[in-house]
Amino acid sequence: MLFSTPFISTGKIRKGTKGDTPVTFVRAEFNNVALGDSSKVTVSSEGTAKYNFTSSFDFTSEGTNTLDDLAHKPVFLTVFEVLPKEKKQKEEKTVILGQAVVDLLPLLEGECTFEIMTPLHPIIGSPLENLRPGAKCCLEVTVSVSEALLTTAQILGGNLVKVTLEAAYSVPEIFGTTGPPQNYMVGLQLPTIGEKDCAIFFKNGTLKLGGEKEYVPRPKKWPIANILAPGAQYIPDSFITGGPFVEEDGELNCPEDKDFRNQAETLKKRIVWDFESRCYLDPPAVANFQKRIADCRFWPVEITRVPVAPVSKGKSTKVDKGDDDGQVFFHGVAYVNMVPLLYPGVKRIRGAFRVYPYLDGPVYEKTKCLFSLFHDVGHQNKLGNVPGINSPLAKPILTKIVKEEKPPREKDTVRKLSSIKSQSSDNPLEGEVPLYQNAEGQQYVEAGTYLLLEIELEKALVPKRLPEELASRVKEMIPPRPALVRRTGGAQKAVDDYHAQIQNIATAILEEYHKMFGKELTSGKDLDNQTLENHKCQLNYELNCSGKYFAFKEQLKVKHSFKKKKKSFEEFIFLVSCLLFAFGSTYPLKASTAAVATSTTSEQLRLFAYEAQVNEDFPLATVYYEERLVRDNQNLEHWLDYGSFCLLTNDILKAQECFRKALSLNQTNIDSLLLCGLVAIMLEHYEEAEIFFEDATCLEPTNVVAWTLLGLFYEIQNNDIRMEMAFHEAAKQLNARLAKEKSTAETVDVEGKLESSLTALGVVIASPSKGDIPQGEFMPLLSFLSYGFLKVSKSQISLLVLASSASPGVSQRPSTIFMETTRFLMKVNAVQYVHRVLAHELLHPQGGPSCEYYLVLAEIHLLKKDFAKAEEYIHAASQMDYLNPNVWGLKGHHFYLSGNHAEAKECYERTLSFVVDAAEMHFIYLRLGSIYLEEGENEKAKNTYLLACKKSPSCLTWLGVGIACYRLEELTEAEDALSEANAMNNYNAEVWAYLTLVCLKAGRQLEAEQSYKYTLKLKLKDEALLKEIHMVQDMVGFGDPSF
Repeated sequence: MLFSTPFISTGKIRKGTKGDTPVTFVRAEFNNVALGDSSKVTVSSEGTAKYNFTSSFDFTSEGTNTLDDLAHKPVFLTVFEVLPKEKKQKEEKTVILGQAVVDLLPLLEGECTFEIMTPLHPIIGSPLENLRPGAKCCLEVTVSVSEALLTTAQILGGNLVKVTLEAAYSVPEIFGTTGPPQNYMVGLQLPTIGEKDCAIFFKNGTLKLGGEKEYVPRPKKWPIANILAPGAQYIPDSFITGGPFVEEDGELNCPEDKDFRNQAETLKKRIVWDFESRCYLDPPAVANFQKRIADCRFWPVEITRVPVAPVSKGKSTKVDKGDDDGQVFFHGVAYVNMVPLLYPGVKRIRGAFRVYPYLDGPVYEKTKCLFSLFHDVGHQNKLGNVPGINSPLAKPILTKIVKEEKPPREKDTVRKLSSIKSQSSDNPLEGEVPLYQNAEGQQYVEAGTYLLLEIELEKALVPKRLPEELASRVKEMIPPRPALVRRTGGAQKAVDDYHAQIQNIATAILEEYHKMFGKELTSGKDLDNQTLENHKCQLNYELNCSGKYFAFKEQLKVKHSFKKKKKSFEEFIFLVSCLLFAFGSTYPLKASTAAVATSTTSEQLRLFAYEAQVNEDFPLATVYYEERLVRDNQNLEHWLDYGSFCLLTNDILKAQECFRKALSLNQTNIDSLLLCGLVAIMLEHYEEAEIFFEDATCLEPTNVVAWTLLGLFYEIQNNDIRMEMAFHEAAKQLNARLAKEKSTAETVDVEGKLESSLTALGVVIASPSKGDIPQGEFMPLLSFLSYGFLKVSKSQISLLVLASSASPGVSQRPSTIFMETTRFLMKVNAVQYVHRVLAHELLHPQGGPSCEYYLVLAEIHLLKKDFAKAEEYIHAASQMDYLNPNVWGLKGHHFYLSGNHAEAKECYERTLSFVVDAAEMHFIYLRLGSIYLEEGENEKAKNTYLLACKKSPSCLTWLGVGIACYRLEELTEAEDALSEANAMNNYNAEVWAYLTLVCLKAGRQLEAEQSYKYTLKLKLKDEALLKEIHMVQDMVGFGDPSF
């Protein structure tokens, strides 16, 4: 194929050596071959020269000018000035004014022709250096090919690899700027077109002393030597931008490495390259590239130092000599983990990679490589025959079978295989060659040397689904619920009309009453009860005789068919309440106080459902969860809570229905997506699960739980690479969040020290009391404890930090992605996945058994009624954190559920004695109060239940207060507490039973009989309490309407 480049139509040359209108010409070079010179042109007075110069070269798929050469080698355009001939001068003298660079990369992107205006960079000493500010010399160049170099299939299936070597930091101290010159080289190998591999070499690194950091952004350089103009060595529009080290993909990216990285990149010696080399991969090479990464995740990047010595003339250039002649000095290797390039959507990895001594055994064990790129390189360098950049090698590197026409030397093969063999054996075999110890390479380890390297692809090897595609798939599976149309009629309008009708009828009745008894009302005399009763009878008589009574009654009639007596009773109560409300709002009593709202809120219903759930009264819990949905079925939290409850009862299909309805209300809600994904895994709908999890990570990329659950899904699918990707991203997001929280905590700590100083000076600062610390939002948890963090203010955080630091033996360990996920799974009752997550926690470098780890296991076994195993885990938790209130709380629950109330009492009292409350105190108060009642300590029971009422009032807390007050013979307080309990839940038979006892003791026969009726109707199960009621009835002589 004929390759025409470049056509230079115009050049702007501002100044020459011998005047402002010099005679110039252009020389084109590619791949170290001169393509030709243009004609000599005189620069006009405007500084323009029209060369009209065309040169060309042939492109071949294999040979000198390949696609790989086009990828990383530019065309150099050197502008020469022809100096005027002096006397007795036979030949013309020329001087170089500048050099321009043309990048041919657009040809690999499918273009056949492109035009650029490339700057002309002056060489050192050129008159172009002295141009006025703002003046710029450039060449107008056109590059074209007769036909496209790549087909559409090659463009779509091929790829371009860009390898950028920035620097080697913290190099050994023995490296110095004095002494013989050294060539610092780095090399790695990539698969390229066909079966051959491409060796990429970066040579001529610059050794720098410490003192300042490399600036960013800085331009990348061409990996080519002997570029004449300093400005021409920079690749156009290509820069090293750097970035936070914690976001890198290599090693030394943990927070604890921050100080070492800063010191190494600022103060210590470094070798700087800043070179970018490119390598084109055709579609078969791309497939081979992916396969090799999957087969062996670590690829070797070698580094060496070779002395640069002058070569005497006439010396043999034979390169295949003994090992001593081709010795490589300071031979090290860095292991680059290439697996991230197989992550969906990932096109770039950049990071720091530690340098280790190059030893055949360890290198083979980790990378499956049998050959070193720098074998005999030192000898070749001494001869001035250093391998070219990106030169294809005959020796494959990564797990490929050696396919050389000439077999390797027997001596080399024996040496390498014996080295590998000795590495796999503890004791050297008899007659075995001892393993060569790389003493020079060991200095890299002692100095902490690392390479800063970037590998970038033009296209991701594994495409990632776009957020729009994921959102579309979710919408197909779960269509969004349309917004409810606001009706002009409906329930609210019916209630409003009912209120208006009541007001009209009340007004008409009052008018009739005023007609009959208006004179008595205007006399100013107070009417006694007997007179008012007579007025009532007369009014009823008149209304019945006139027919108005039946007319009013017909207007208030509600047309409805009551199918169930329970439903009829409830609706009758509702209609009576509407009647009282309408009448009260129309004719309020002067002496009446503000009405107390007794209707329960959504959060209260949530608490009641949780109480029933923990007490294993699942039917009652279902009633409360469904009541929340009836009140507001557009609230996705109601659906999520009910679905989590269904997971606990193992009703997977109903849980799926709830989570999908929640997602239909808001398709960007992360919890809904994650829960839909979890249920899809339970039902083995793996494709749907992947879509849900991926959509969650796209909508909220910083969500640690979403990434971790995606990793667990890939683990179930046996997709190790993607599992590693998800866990890595989760850890990255968690570390970023913890670093931010740490900086905030440090600021708070400084504020705390300032407050202490002010207090020492006599300034009084009010500290928040224990009761002022707000509890976290109540969540429907799996069991008795929730392991969330309290939401507190800065001053309260300081107080908690001081309290925890004063506790001996308590070690706080940073959270891990798996414990974060465990908390979420416990919250939503997804017990099926907890053991899998905790198994990862044990293997995590920062994980392992912790107090929280054992508490979670104990909680799960308490649910299974496996008290022996639960006790074992609680004991292990207490050994790790004896002063943790959650440990003592769960220990109390264990003893309470196993029937040992005496031990449970001690544990609960120990929990209450801590300065900081346990994560969930509600059931600790309830169960401790019940133990006090059993043991007759009614005063303690009353106080304990009142604490529960203060924090989270419910029917059970007020019932406990009422029982304690009744036992203390405080009947008024008992009645008030029981009334509160009855207002929150009027279907609790025990509340009606104690109301019966209070009314019997107070001598109120009618209320006692009514309460007793509801006690029997609701089927009281406590036989002892029922016997006590009968005994009191016999004692007072009334209360049983059956006699």
